[in-house]
Amino acid sequence: MISKGCEQCAKGGKMVLFVYGYCDQRDCFYCPLGENRKNVTDVYANERLVENDEDIIEEAHRMDALGTSITGGEPQEAMEKTCRYLRMLKDEFGEDHHTHLYTGITGGRENMRRLSEAGLDEIRFHPPYDQWGELHGTEWEEILHIAREEGMTPAFEIPGIRAEEEFLEFLDEGAAEFCNINEFEMSDGNYRRMQEKGYELQDGHMSAVDGSKEEILETMGDHERVYFCTSVFKDAAQHRNRLKRMARVIGREFDEITDDGTLVYGKTWEPEARLEELGVPEEFYTVKSDHVELAWWLLEEMVEDGDVSDGEIVEQYPTVDGTVVERTPLA
Repeated sequence: MISKGCEQCAKGGKMVLFVYGYCDQRDCFYCPLGENRKNVTDVYANERLVENDEDIIEEAHRMDALGTSITGGEPQEAMEKTCRYLRMLKDEFGEDHHTHLYTGITGGRENMRRLSEAGLDEIRFHPPYDQWGELHGTEWEEILHIAREEGMTPAFEIPGIRAEEEFLEFLDEGAAEFCNINEFEMSDGNYRRMQEKGYELQDGHMSAVDGSKEEILETMGDHERVYFCTSVFKDAAQHRNRLKRMARVIGREFDEITDDGTLVYGKTWEPEARLEELGVPEEFYTVKSDHVELAWWLLEEMVEDGDVSDGEIVEQYPTVDGTVVERTPLA
C-alpha cells in the first residue's frame, strides 16, 4: 500500500518543510541530519532558507506543490510554528493540499488536537529504536488511537534497521493505517556513527546500508499496508520528479528541461544589440546585468558560424539557489 502522501511524493509533488532542527531523542546513531540542519532553529522549504512566511508559499508555487511534508528535528517541539505553517498552507492552497508530519515523540492529545485543527492530514510516528517490539500497552499505542480520534491518519514511518513484526500487529489491529519503511541509509550526517556501529554501504550504492533489506522484505514486505521505500527510488523518482515540476514552472521558453529535471541554456557576453542585429527573436533570450542567456542550440549555432565570438552552455538545477551542474565553453 502507498499512502496519499507517498503518492504525491512519488510524483515529486510534496514540498519538504523543515521546521526545527532540535530533537530530544539525541541518541539516535542513525540520524541523517547534516551540520546545517542539526540543532538549528532555521526553517527550510526544500533547499530554500526561509526568511519569512511568504518564502514558504513562493516555494510551494515554484514547484506546483500538491502537498507538504513537515519534518525536523522534531516538529512537535516547535508547535507554534508548525501549526502556523499548516494553517497558512491550507489557507493558500485549500483542503486538497495534503499535509503529513514526521515525529519521534508521542506529544499527547493536546498536540494532536492542535495539529488536526491546524490542518494536518497524516501523522507518521517513529518510536525510539530501543522500544521496538515493546510498544503495546505504552503511550505509543495510545497515541495512534488519539490521533485517529482527533481526525488524522496515524501511521508508522521507520528506518529499515531490522524486521519487527509488532508493527504488523498494529496494522492488523487497526491502530495504525500503514507502515512505511525507509531503506537504511548512510549520510554525511551519520556516516561516522554508523561505521562505529559496524554498518557498511552496499556494494555499488552511494547511501544504502548493507544488511537488513532482504530480512525486512521477507518478514514484512508481503503485508498490504507496508511500503518499503528504497534509496534508489527516493533519488531516481521523488527528487528527480520534484526537480522536473520546478523546471516546468520556472523554465523559460528557451530553456531545455533534461530527464534529470535540470535546465540547460546558453550564456554569452555579447551585447543585446548584437542579438538584435542577428535577428534573434526576443522570446529566445533574456538580458542579465553582465551577460545574455538564450537557447543553447541557437548560441552553439551562432558561435560555429562566427556570428558570436564565444559563450558557454550552462546546466543548472531549478532550485532557488540555481546550483550549476556543468558549464561547457563554446569558442
